[in-house]
Amino acid sequence: MRTIVSAIILMALWLLMSGVYKPLTIGFGVASVLITLFVVRRMDAIDGQPVELRLRPIATLKYFAWLMVEIAKANWSVTKIVLARKMPIRQHLFFVDYTQKTDLGQTIFANSITLTPGTISVEVEDGKFLIHAVNYSDDDPAALADMDARVTATEGGV
Repeated sequence: MRTIVSAIILMALWLLMSGVYKPLTIGFGVASVLITLFVVRRMDAIDGQPVELRLRPIATLKYFAWLMVEIAKANWSVTKIVLARKMPIRQHLFFVDYTQKTDLGQTIFANSITLTPGTISVEVEDGKFLIHAVNYSDDDPAALADMDARVTATEGGV
């Protein structure tokens, strides 16, 4: 049942995003969905540890809304740096601790950092991420600690 629902959702996304409803495009969509489902099925069989989705729906929606605002602010900041004549860049590598208990929570946190323009998650170590910032400020660790707390708040039943 899960496979059928996944196939329907993936095919609907393919059709909505492509916007082309010709037989060849639909055929490519069906092939892509089948390949994706095959790969996911094999990964589950080999790994044996399916991802547990224990997220609080309302907290997750609030977090993603907050994240979109933060991404917009970071875009504006990076745009100002790029358009400045002297490009005032202050690159820096630093560690940020994470408090998420699940792999999904850690992945959301690391991807949120990478989605925010000007920062990227470089490496994972026990309990912390190595982050690269294009324009580092002393406030960055505190801002990322706030992001970490928000992601941890989305984890439910942990």
